[in-house]
Parts: sequence; structure tokens; C-alpha cells
Amino acid sequence: MIEAMPEMPEDNIHSPVDSGFNDLQDEDDFEVMQTDEGLYEHYRFIIDPGQAPLRIDKFLFDRMQKVSRNKIQEAAQSGYVLVNGEAVKANYKVKPGNIITIAFPNPKEQRPGVVPEEIPLDIRYEDQDVMVIHKPAGMVVHPGVGNYSGTLVNALAFHLSRTDLPVKEGNQSDRPGLVHRIDKDTSGLLVIAKSERAMKSLSDQFFHHTVQRKYIALVWGEPEESEGTFDWYIGRNPNQRLQMMVFPEQDNGKRAVTHFKIIEPLYYVSLLECQLETGRTHQIRVHMQYAGHPLFNDQKYGGDRIVKGTVFTKYKQFVENTFQSMPRHALHAKSLGFIHPSTGEEMFFDSDIPEDFQRALDRWRAYHHSRKELS
Repeated sequence: MIEAMPEMPEDNIHSPVDSGFNDLQDEDDFEVMQTDEGLYEHYRFIIDPGQAPLRIDKFLFDRMQKVSRNKIQEAAQSGYVLVNGEAVKANYKVKPGNIITIAFPNPKEQRPGVVPEEIPLDIRYEDQDVMVIHKPAGMVVHPGVGNYSGTLVNALAFHLSRTDLPVKEGNQSDRPGLVHRIDKDTSGLLVIAKSERAMKSLSDQFFHHTVQRKYIALVWGEPEESEGTFDWYIGRNPNQRLQMMVFPEQDNGKRAVTHFKIIEPLYYVSLLECQLETGRTHQIRVHMQYAGHPLFNDQKYGGDRIVKGTVFTKYKQFVENTFQSMPRHALHAKSLGFIHPSTGEEMFFDSDIPEDFQRALDRWRAYHHSRKELS
């Protein structure tokens, strides 16, 4: 069992989880802890009752992405691997009920400042206060563990010839200009704040849920109602720290509201429009999974397998080929509306479906048409 670090500021723990952002990126799923010696990447694990004895360095290596076993052993040697508050060596055997914490020193070496990089940007609008950008699938929004280059923020720094964009209150300094964000493998529209005035205005609009954000999603199955609202609490999965989940109780999560409408039923999948009222981590993906309709090819939330359909080999091959035509989850931030921070004008932007999404959609339309002809 893995327990996420608290999100409360009283413990001087700064978490990237849910600061009004939508769809927290996979690469950001870590915590940092403030100590007298500086910032540390910080992780906490609670060992399951059925856990067999296992060297702690092996246990941590198996559960921590992009962290080498040698780095874990060095942390243990330096006294940064603790079990129930006591430092242990790398050969310590974990036991049921152990509470393990690990912190990695010298994060400044791992967290370089934002480096401008000449990366093409698809800019849909720009003035002195704001930019609206269409982010392609596969691009990480800002630097983080394992992704210190090639991000949208690196591209912004080059395009604007500056790294001193405003930073949203409570955010880390490597996220200049960001008011919200979307997952690495989600495509679509983002608004960037270029001035302090814009940052405050847009942050307030996101806080009060007045920003219009509509996504299109291809999901498995067909919801019983043609339109409706998911109003469920979302929090971090205690057993899978890189995932979020729906909780029945408010105490374990934060309220998340998604309005959905079926645009096109396609037999075993459906094309939906999803409008966000709140912006929780992985909100649409988690809500759709909980409703029994995970996003098509969503590896993290069970959509990368056949959820609906037949057992025939031909159908299985069709689905596999469609997965290959769109090798990421089927979610696109299609439209974005907000009030301009300076002029007060209502701004609205819309974007076309990306090519890979369109390919998958066309394949399902053809399949649906062939089914109708046979019936």
C-alpha cells in the first residue's frame, strides 16, 4: 500500500496535487519536503499486511519509477531511508505494517532552472497578457522528475525570450505562466498568463469555475443516459500512488463535477463531450472509469484492453489495430472560454480533432456502419 503525502501546508510539504489544475501529469506524481537543508523529493509507503520479507532497496526499486537501485542505496547510506522514523540500511527486510519514507538530497542538481528551448508552438492567440496554445499529445507541460527538457514551459521561455513569467500562488517556480495544465498524452487548448494581472484574473476565474472547458472523449460502452453529471469525490489511490480514484466520502477526496453528453454512439464505444466544472487530477479519466466507461486506450485506468465487444479474433485484431492508430488515451481539450484579464471581453477558442484521434474515430465509425449493414 502506498500512501500519498499530505497536501496540507502545516507540515511544510508542498504537493503538486490539485492546485486548481486539471489532469495532473504523470511525471508530476511525486512529493517534495522542505527541511532545514533544502528541498527533497519525498516518498512514503505503508507495507501491506501480506508483504513477504524483502530487501528494502529492492522493494523501493520495484515501486519507484525512474529511480535507480543505486540511488536508493546511496540514500540509505546517507540516512535518508527511514522505517518507522528510524534510518535503516539497504539490506533491511521490510515487514508488514512498516512505514517507509525516503528522501533524495541535492534536488537543485536535479531541478535545473527553466532552460529556453527552440520547440515549435501551435499558438492560436497571443497579446500582451495571454497566450492560447494547442498542446500536442506527447508533450509534457512543465519540467519535472525525468522531464527537465522538451516541455511546453521550455518552449515558452524560448518563444518569449524570458523565464520570468508570473507564477501562480502556491506553484513551483518551474511552472511560469501556467494557470492550468493537461496530461502529457491529452491534446488540446491551454491558456498561458503573460502578466501578473492576467495570472490573478485567470486564477480567479478557474477558482470560481467560470472558465469554459469542453473536452471530447472516446469511451468504452455507452452511458445509460444521453447526458448527465458525475458529482463524485476524487483523491489519490492509496494502493497506486500514480493513480487517482473516486471516494464515497468527502474526507478522502475533493469534490469533482463533470457534465457529459453523448455526441455519437458507436456500438461498443461512444464519443462524448465532457464539460469540466472543477479541475481535479485526471478528473474525466477517473470519472469515466468509475462509471464503467474508461477512455479508449487509457493505460492508467483500464481502457487499454477490450472492455466491450465480442470474443472473435477479427474483432480483437480490429481493436489492437485501432489502439496502434491512436497510441494514447482518447481525450482532447477541444474548447476553452474565459474573460480577457484586461479588456473584459469574452474569449472563446475551439480546436479540431487531432489526426490520431480522428483515425481511431473513423475506424470505429466504419465498424459501426458495417454492423448496421449486417443487422
